[in-house]
Amino acid sequence: MTRVPFALYAQDPILEAGVVHQLRSRPEVVLVSPDEEESATVALVVVDRVDDEAIQLLRRLQRSSRARVGLMVGQFEHNVLHTTVECGVAALIRRSEASQDRLVTMITALARGEGVLPGDLLGRLLDQVGRLQRKVLDPRGLTLSTLTAREADMLRLVAEGLDTAEIAAKTSFSERTVKNVLHEVITRLNLRNRAHAVGYVMRHGLI
Repeated sequence: MTRVPFALYAQDPILEAGVVHQLRSRPEVVLVSPDEEESATVALVVVDRVDDEAIQLLRRLQRSSRARVGLMVGQFEHNVLHTTVECGVAALIRRSEASQDRLVTMITALARGEGVLPGDLLGRLLDQVGRLQRKVLDPRGLTLSTLTAREADMLRLVAEGLDTAEIAAKTSFSERTVKNVLHEVITRLNLRNRAHAVGYVMRHGLI
C-alpha cells in the first residue's frame, strides 16, 4: 500500500496534537514534516471556524501548493461555503464528525482527485450552482464547465460522427470557424485530436 503524504496546517497546538494522535498509526497516510510540505499530495487545514485568518491560509495554499486541500472545522457557517470552494477546498468535514476513519477516508479521497462534503452542504452548494447557472450564465450563453455553449454543441456533433462540413451546416457557421473552435478546445485542454477531445469531455461530464 502506498501511503498518502499529507501536510497539516492547524490553527493551534491542541488541534494539531489531536489530528496527529488520530492519524499517527494509520498505514494509509503519512504526515510530512514542515520542511517537506512540497511533497504532500494533500493539505489538511484544521480550524475552529472559517475566519479571515483561515481564508488567508486557504488562499496561500491555493496559490503556492499543488496539494489538494481538505478542511476540518469546528463551526461552519453556511454563508462561507462559497468562499471555501473559491479558495480551492475540495473536501470538508466538521470536527464533531471527524473520526479517525472519516479523516483517513477524506485524505485518501482527496489523493484520488475526489471531493468530500457533508450531505447538507452538498445540497446547499448544488442549489447555489443552479441559481448561478440560471440567473447569470444562461442569459449569456455560458456554462460552468471549461467549454462555451458553442464548443459543447460542436463536440456533441463530433461525438455523433459528423465531419467539419456537416457540423458547419448544422450550426450555421463556416467550416473555418468550426475548425478554429475545435482547435481552440484541443489546444486549451492539452489534448491530441478531436477523438481525444470527445473522450475527455465525455469522461468529465462536460457534454
